[in-house]
Amino acid sequence: MKLNKKIFLYFFSIFFILFVIVTYFQYHREKEFSRSQLDGQLNSYVHTIHNFIQSEQPTWEELSRFVRLFPDSTLRVTIVDSLGNVIFDSFLPKGTLFQNHLDRPEIAKARKEKIGEAIRYSASTGKNYYYMAQRFPEYYIRCALPYNVNLIAALRANMFFLYFMLFMFVITVFALFIISKNFSRSIDRLRIFTQKAEQDDILDTDIQFPNDELGEISNNIVQIYRRMLESKADADRQREKLFKHLQISREGLGIFSSDKKEILANTHFIQYTNILSDQEVKSSDQIFSISEFSEINAFIDDCFSNNETKRKRITIEKNGHSFYVQCIVFQDDTFEISINDISAQEHENELKRHLTQNISHELKTPVSSIMGYMESILENPNISPQRERFFIERAYQQTQRLNALLQDISTLNKLDEAYKLFAKEPCSLSEVIDEVLNDVHVQIEQKKCRIIKNYPSDMKINGNNSLLYSIFRNLIDNALTYGGDNITVEINCYREDNEFYYFSFSDNGRGVAEEHLNRLFERFYRVDKGRSRKFGGTGLGLAIVKNAVLFHKGNISAKNQPGGGLSFIFSLRKF
Repeated sequence: MKLNKKIFLYFFSIFFILFVIVTYFQYHREKEFSRSQLDGQLNSYVHTIHNFIQSEQPTWEELSRFVRLFPDSTLRVTIVDSLGNVIFDSFLPKGTLFQNHLDRPEIAKARKEKIGEAIRYSASTGKNYYYMAQRFPEYYIRCALPYNVNLIAALRANMFFLYFMLFMFVITVFALFIISKNFSRSIDRLRIFTQKAEQDDILDTDIQFPNDELGEISNNIVQIYRRMLESKADADRQREKLFKHLQISREGLGIFSSDKKEILANTHFIQYTNILSDQEVKSSDQIFSISEFSEINAFIDDCFSNNETKRKRITIEKNGHSFYVQCIVFQDDTFEISINDISAQEHENELKRHLTQNISHELKTPVSSIMGYMESILENPNISPQRERFFIERAYQQTQRLNALLQDISTLNKLDEAYKLFAKEPCSLSEVIDEVLNDVHVQIEQKKCRIIKNYPSDMKINGNNSLLYSIFRNLIDNALTYGGDNITVEINCYREDNEFYYFSFSDNGRGVAEEHLNRLFERFYRVDKGRSRKFGGTGLGLAIVKNAVLFHKGNISAKNQPGGGLSFIFSLRKF
C-alpha cells in the first residue's frame, strides 16, 4: 500500500471515529433539548392551571372553559387528588368513572420526584399521549399531548446539525486527502533519493521538494548528502595518494584494527612478511602467528589496557636479511607495523663498489681462455688437426659464454638506465609461464624434474613479454642447473589483489647457505664460483630477474625452504 493511502486511511479513521462520537452525543443532546422545550411548555400550562385553581376555585365547567383558552386545542388536562382519584379531565365529561391513577407511570414518578413524564397508551381515550405530571400538596396536575406525527417531529433532534457535521466531514476528508497526497509526495521523493543514495546511483542531487516544512527538511538532507559526497570524494583522493605513496615506498607498512584485522597493507609488507615466515603468508593478518613477531604481539596486547600512544622498535634477522620493525599503537587501539629492510642499502653500496671489478674479472676469464687456445694454435704450427679442432671448439665455447655475458650486461644496463626502451603491452602471464616450460621440457625430462603449477589460467598483465619470459626462464634454469636431479619445482600464485599478483617459485633441491641469500641477486655473485662456471652460468641471471621484477613495479626476495630447497617470493603489478 502506498504511503499516501496509509496516511489518508490513518487520519480518516481518526476523524471518522471523532465524527461518529461527536454526532452521537450532539444528536442526543439536541433530542434532550427538544424534549426539555416541550416539558417547559407543559410545565407552564401546569403552573397556569394551578394558579387559576388557587385563585378562582373553579367548577368542572369553568375549568374546562379555561383549558380551552390555551392555544393548543389538543392539550389534555387531568387533575388527580393525592389518593389517585381523577377529579377533572378536559377530554371526558363530568361523572365519567376513572380508574385510580396512582399507578400511572407519570403519576408514580411525580409522587417520588415531583415531576414525572411518560409516553404511553391511554385506556380512557384509546390514544397514545406524551404525559407530564407535577405534584402539588393537594393534587397532581397532568398535561398531555397526543403522541402523533407532529409531536414526534417536535421531539426529534434538529437535523441541521447532523447535515452540517456531515458537510464538514466531507470537507475535512477532502482536505485530508490533499494534505496526505502532498505529504506523501515529499516522503516518496525522499525515499527514492535514499534508495539511490544507498546504491550510489545518484547522478543529480537537484531534486525538487514541496515548499513546506517537510520539503525544507528534505532539501537540507539533500544538501548534507551533497556535502558528504564532496567530502567522500576528497577523502578518496587523499586515500589514493596514500595508496600510491605506500606502493612506491620501500617501507613495508600494515595498518590493523583493534582485533588485529588488516585495514591496509602495501606490497612490501606482504613481501617482507613472507621472507620472515617459514610458511607462505597470503594475508597480512598472519603476521601475528610468526614467532619472530611474538615480542611485537605481546607489546600490542599490553597497550590495549591504556589509552596512550606507544611505540616499540625491534630488529629481526632472518634469511640473510636484517629488518627494522616498528609498531605504533594509537589511542583508539588501532595500530600500524612498519618493516624496513635495512640491509638493502648496504648491499647496494657493496654492489657498486665491486661492480667494476666483477665485470673486469668476468670478461677477463673467457678472453684469457680464448687467447690461450689461439696462442697454442699459433705457436704450434705442426699441431695435429684433431688437437687444433679441440682448441678451436674450446675457444668457440668461450666466445659463446662471452656473448651471453655481454647480452646479459646489455639487458641489465637497459633496465638500469634505458628502461623506457622496453615497451609494455597486454600479456598473459599463464601463457608466458607455459611457453617457458615448453622451451625447457627437454631439460626437465633429463633432470627428472616434477613441475607443480598453481596459478589461474587468466592472469592478465600490462608488461613486457620478453622481460616476463626472462623472469621465469632464469628461475627455472637456475633450479634445473643447481637444484640437482629428481627435484620438485612449484610455481604458485598465492595471492591476488586489485593491483598485484604475488608469486612463490620454490624447489626442494640443495638450497643455499644462509649467508648467501642476501647476495643472490647481485651481479656476478656466485655461491660456488667454480661449479657455476662449469655449468656455463654468467652470474647475471638472478640480477636480470630482480631488475625485470622491479621494471614491473614488483619486489623479489629469496629464502630457504624449511624442508630444504630455495624459494623466491616476488610480486608483479598488473598495470
